[in-house]
Amino acid sequence: MRHVSLRAFRTLGAKALEAVPKGETILLSGQQGPAYFLVPVLGDVALEDRELRRAMAKASLRESWRVAEASGLSQMSDEEIQREVDHARIARGRRKAG
Repeated sequence: MRHVSLRAFRTLGAKALEAVPKGETILLSGQQGPAYFLVPVLGDVALEDRELRRAMAKASLRESWRVAEASGLSQMSDEEIQREVDHARIARGRRKAG
């Protein structure tokens, strides 16, 4: 995977990518660190889009699990979870009615 600065990509556009071999993923990074992946399309766009969305969903789920474990929420019982869901539904109903 090649790294390209966001600044170079913004100012040079496609020229900033010329040294990258065809088919290789590019990581765009800014002052705050990694920002975006540029992923080449190699075949069926719809299939690759689904696969990319699935990978992003899995990454999001792993991050949610990490946050839950760090905050202790992963230790909640089924009953505690159901109470939280019920409270959220009641609050949402109040917002819609109000």
